Amino acid sequence: MSRNYVWKTIMLPFFHLQKTNTKDNLWIYILLLLKEKDVYGWELPKMIEQKYGFKPGKITPYRVLYRLEEDAFVQSKADQRRRVYKITDKGSEELKKAKEFYQFILNELNK
Repeated sequence: MSRNYVWKTIMLPFFHLQKTNTKDNLWIYILLLLKEKDVYGWELPKMIEQKYGFKPGKITPYRVLYRLEEDAFVQSKADQRRRVYKITDKGSEELKKAKEFYQFILNELNK
């Protein structure tokens, strides 16, 4: 096993932080976009990339969206042959909790 391989398998702290706060927590970005306006599911990956600067996987946003709907953080309705998604009050509350969490972390970092 080469040293390069070993090094790449060990995540650097900032890289790990960035990954866990983007792709691993995609739900936050989906809810933020839905807070702005109702969105078709197929629009989300491109919107995430344009607004937040990272590209989610091809299927992951849909899986996260369906789970959010299953857990009542979003709801959808048929609009012709597509589904349009909107955030629910429960989803807004979850975003509020995330914001409070990140504010706490930022306050700690700024000490």
